Amino acid sequence: MSAVVTRIAPSPTGMLHIGGARTALFNWLYARHTGGTFLLRIEDTDRERSTPEAVNAILGGLEWLGLDWDGQTIYQFARAGRHREIAEQMLAMGRAYRCFATPEELEQMRAEQKAAGKPPRYDGRWRDRDPSEAPAGAPFVIRLKAEQTGETVVRDVVQGDVTFRNDQLDDMILLRSDGTPTYMLAVVVDDYDMGVTHVIRGDDHLNNAARQLQIIKAMGWPEPTYGHVPLIHGPDGAKLSKRHGALAVEAYRDMGYLAETMRNYLLRLGWSHGDDEIIPTDKAVEWFNLESIGRSPARLDFKKLDNLNAHYIRATDDAKLAQMIGETRPLTAEARRRLVAAMPGLKERAKTMVELTAAAEFLFDDGPRTLDEAAQKNIAPAVIADVLPFLETTDWTGAALEAAARAFADAKGMKLGQVAQPLRAALTGKGNSPPLFDMMAVLGREESLARLRAYVT
Repeated sequence: MSAVVTRIAPSPTGMLHIGGARTALFNWLYARHTGGTFLLRIEDTDRERSTPEAVNAILGGLEWLGLDWDGQTIYQFARAGRHREIAEQMLAMGRAYRCFATPEELEQMRAEQKAAGKPPRYDGRWRDRDPSEAPAGAPFVIRLKAEQTGETVVRDVVQGDVTFRNDQLDDMILLRSDGTPTYMLAVVVDDYDMGVTHVIRGDDHLNNAARQLQIIKAMGWPEPTYGHVPLIHGPDGAKLSKRHGALAVEAYRDMGYLAETMRNYLLRLGWSHGDDEIIPTDKAVEWFNLESIGRSPARLDFKKLDNLNAHYIRATDDAKLAQMIGETRPLTAEARRRLVAAMPGLKERAKTMVELTAAAEFLFDDGPRTLDEAAQKNIAPAVIADVLPFLETTDWTGAALEAAARAFADAKGMKLGQVAQPLRAALTGKGNSPPLFDMMAVLGREESLARLRAYVT
């Protein structure tokens, strides 16, 4: 078996969405699993809609996901000369021909086909005509001289063999009248020149595969192994849209999901390994194969994504989590120390990095807190004033602080929560927090008492 070469070939007419990210992941995993090569090609031939911002977003999304590609990034538009060369070669081989049909003629042809209840397709009117019959200097396109009988079989590792009747595949355009290559031609030429052995992509490209195979066979090139992956659907089973979460990959980062989470989650959207749900990246590389890709569309499930993210947050080193928070906002050395110390309690409750950061806000700076709605209901200045002497004379450890608060509550005939909730409100500004007395130890005696005294009337 020759060395495996896979590729991801996004179009920079938009951002890298979750479906494209999963396709990239599958290609990356298969290349890494087999010791092969994973290539990146930017299909920027649509000059009007391609933007540098979209290119940067695609590169940034792949980098954030940790899907490193091999070698230089290929830009399709820069290879237009090579694509034209192959079209001319096919012309010389008799596997393509010049078509001088005018836009008006083609429009009339389609109208007649529609009126007759036939699908619109080029009728081959210039297939066997001599180009000298065209007016001098008339513009032309170059069309593939496609097979008209028999069948084209796409041998697909996911879908099985998919058969297309050749009489349903018309003579598609390879080179437009302005000399620019079409997508169909460019893809085939680029895959051949890049040595791509496995084309793993969404099953919306399955029809394209039949057409592209016609070019491959005409040129006598080796056929790649195809794997057309079912698309991702929304939770309701409908085609994925923005309302379901068909967002740019970086939007998931901004919503607080970890790259490790996204790799694991996207892998499980259409691929399985027994009953395993938690699949770290090293195991994914070890286990990945094309045969275990499912044939049915996967459904996006944010509850599963949240639960998986909570798992990876808990499994992440405390200092690394603090560093990640520090990348989104400036932190003093003291705030960073507090954050690392408090992280074991903080990360147990967080489903996203956004939640984790919000829960840790009371550690970032000194001084009295602004109370949220729940904290406003819980604040009790009289209780805080009464418990302060118990706290001021105790050792400043979580266990000692809890014991002091419990002793106060017992002495007053109160439940511990009646004491803890006002303390939590004053210290954190929130109605809930990680374990209160551990957080007081993290804040330290001086800062904790200063915050509490600010609420004593």
